Amino acid sequence: MRHFVAPAIEHGPALRHIGVICMIVDIGANRGQFALVARHYFPKARIISFEPLPIPALKYSNIFMADERAEINTVGIGPIRKIESIHISASDDSSSFLSITVMQRKMFPGTEEIGTMDVQIAPLSDFLNADKIEQPAMLKLDVQGYELEALKGCQKLLKCFDWIYVECSFIELYENQSLAHDVIAWLQQFGFRVMGIYNIYYDNAGKSIQADIMFTKL
Repeated sequence: MRHFVAPAIEHGPALRHIGVICMIVDIGANRGQFALVARHYFPKARIISFEPLPIPALKYSNIFMADERAEINTVGIGPIRKIESIHISASDDSSSFLSITVMQRKMFPGTEEIGTMDVQIAPLSDFLNADKIEQPAMLKLDVQGYELEALKGCQKLLKCFDWIYVECSFIELYENQSLAHDVIAWLQQFGFRVMGIYNIYYDNAGKSIQADIMFTKL
């Protein structure tokens, strides 16, 4: 634990079998929980993170202050450059550009909305050129229901990635969100297939609610 931020060790099974990664693009970085575990498995990788909320982004900056190959950009990723309102959750890693539903609050108590903030979003290509993506590379997204829109914001650069790791939902937790089958179908158009499903969360009746899905090129 660094600066009272624990690495997201639940992602270890998804990462440990991948031999080499030279770059990780981490969209929805929050305080750097994923970046910390990624740094453990890929100590030499360059990590470029994006987090639109300034308080967790500042915490990330403090954690990785001495890491020259990690950086945080305080913006969100989406299809077009604009100012967008983000719904801030009491648990800030559950904040989203989509409204938080009753189901989300029921499944994950303590994630109710406590306010909104206007933030900048833009396509990934506004910040990275294809020739600057060191390969093999991984794209990771944890954006609370905004997965498909964020992926559309990465569309120009998808060909540069060997793996895409996305948190997806099987039921609607945020208003009008795309579900896992939508993300899977969309990525198939660009030559990616499901490689593995990790960290499945079930409700009390045993129904799948969400999971982390790893994609690789066909």
